[in-house]
Amino acid sequence: MNRRPSAFPRRGDGDRGSLPARLERRNALFQQWQSLLTNRTKRTRSGEMLIQGVRPMTQALDHGVEARALLSDGRRQPSRWAQELLEDPPAPVVELAPELMAELGEREDGAPELLLLASVPSDDLERLTPVISGRRSGAPVIIVFDRPSGPGNIGSLARSVDALGGDALLITGRSADAWDPAAIRASTGSLFAVPVLRLPSHREVLDWVEGRRALGEPWTVLGLDEAGGHELAAADLTGPLLVVVGNETVGMSAGWREACDVVAEIPMSGSASSLNASVAGSLALYEIQRQRR
Repeated sequence: MNRRPSAFPRRGDGDRGSLPARLERRNALFQQWQSLLTNRTKRTRSGEMLIQGVRPMTQALDHGVEARALLSDGRRQPSRWAQELLEDPPAPVVELAPELMAELGEREDGAPELLLLASVPSDDLERLTPVISGRRSGAPVIIVFDRPSGPGNIGSLARSVDALGGDALLITGRSADAWDPAAIRASTGSLFAVPVLRLPSHREVLDWVEGRRALGEPWTVLGLDEAGGHELAAADLTGPLLVVVGNETVGMSAGWREACDVVAEIPMSGSASSLNASVAGSLALYEIQRQRR
């Protein structure tokens, strides 16, 4: 496995701190880890999350997410993937009884081999600067998801941003949590492949856009709406773009709608009243790629 260097120092077995080598039964530490699966407040306060699944864990480590602990079910014959991680662990290894691993893995078919306890990435907008400046060709594209209510939609849209040439995903307002296990699973790890930032409102993002415009970058803020009155394919999508996808039920907030330079719609037929929010964002990303080709 080709792991990219992390921006954080690695911690070997000699830096285990208060972590035990093995957990045989439920205790306060296990309950703390279990709460990360369902309790957003606990994730926020601790700055930690649990990552489940081979691909999400691999993506997280390949893209420099800080590992806090590698949890293992201690099986005698691990897979090659697990063996490689255990031989060169990114963090202290804690072996858990299989039934405890099954609970943390939220699986009914047995314990997963490994789980990753990791730090939640920063929400600092400065994370966007190296991504934009490091773009090899074409203008940057940032997707904003305004007040999403479903973690699965966040993960699905992150997957599209990763697959279709987007540079980042920003979550604004009161929303579901991007680091909910359901979001991570839906993204198949793409939440770690592109910067994903959670911001209080549209204001912080617009201040950032104005800062980029002051540098001479011609950013366009484009909102998606089922009654935008302007067809998406007719809009010029070749310059630097901030594309706003609204809440699944009520669409964009008034603040975002007012900030948009263009509000565009995706033509629909049939009896559907609207598109799923993550689907709408995905179609916009595809149209952006089509125009730029």
